[in-house]
Amino acid sequence: MEKIEQYRTYIQQLLIEYAKGSPSDDEVETELIFDTERDHYQVVYTGWKNRRPMYGCVLHLDIKNDKIWIQYDGTEIGIANELVNLGVPKEDIVLAFHEPLVRQYTGFAVG
Repeated sequence: MEKIEQYRTYIQQLLIEYAKGSPSDDEVETELIFDTERDHYQVVYTGWKNRRPMYGCVLHLDIKNDKIWIQYDGTEIGIANELVNLGVPKEDIVLAFHEPLVRQYTGFAVG
């Protein structure tokens, strides 16, 4: 359980840091969504741009089966590498945005 608490802290810390550096203006907000009870974490852009509605998930991570599942990473930084830099072993990170058959070649967990 201690490992999971640490992973929650790492994920929240990284997403907060990412959100601080996100482009924001009067029309677009960067929202942090943390469901610590069910272990779902997201960074979402929402608002209006050029008189059009804007909504998009930039990062989506879950904790399942004692591993961090990266469901979506729309960043250039690569959140998996940031987690590794914090000390999370690659075998505890699943790149869920890759097809299950391809995950064995990523150097990270398969599931």
